Formats: sequence, C-alpha cells, structure tokens
Amino acid sequence: MGGFLVYPYIYSASGEWIGWATPERMVFSIYGHFVGTLSNEPRILRKRELSHSEPRRKVPPPPPPILPPSRLPLAPLMAELSLNVMDVLEEAPQLLPSVDFGDLRDDLD
Repeated sequence: MGGFLVYPYIYSASGEWIGWATPERMVFSIYGHFVGTLSNEPRILRKRELSHSEPRRKVPPPPPPILPPSRLPLAPLMAELSLNVMDVLEEAPQLLPSVDFGDLRDDLD
C-alpha cells in the first residue's frame, strides 16, 4: 500500500484521507490515534513494541478530497529497517483506516 502526503494530510493510494502529520513529524490516524513517525525517505515508521502510549490527539477538520494521479513513477529504493521497526503502510496499513472503515473508530452508541 502506498500513500500521498499533502502536508499535513496523508491520503491512501486511492485518495482517501487516512491521517495527518504534525510539525514534529508524528503521524496520527483520522481517529486521533498515534501511528508512527515520518522518516526522511519519507516513510511512516513505528517500533513494533511501543514503550509508551501517545495521548490521543484532537482530529483536524477533514481536508478536501484529492484525485491521485493515474500514473506514478517507481518508488525509490528504501534502506532496510532494523528488526524492531516497521513501515506502517507496508506492514500495518490497518493503523491508517479511511473514514468509513477501521476497528479504532468510536462506537456510535
């Protein structure tokens, strides 16, 4: 799975809003849950086991939708990661669900 960063918003490959990044390069889902950090490559990276939990953030207003390009250049080769770090979009895309999907959304009760 890939995505687009239109700072500060993060979109899925199909153009759905799935998260946002802070000026400190922290990435949160559209439900305010901490997902990882934005690397220089740019990738969204996260430790496999978090030692502490980031507080849930207030969600910004939804951004305007985007229309992703129909053709993209090949992605550059990325450096290998250590065993305790994962690329979220590659190994845990469920942490960045779209608005109408996801186990982390609030109950409607």
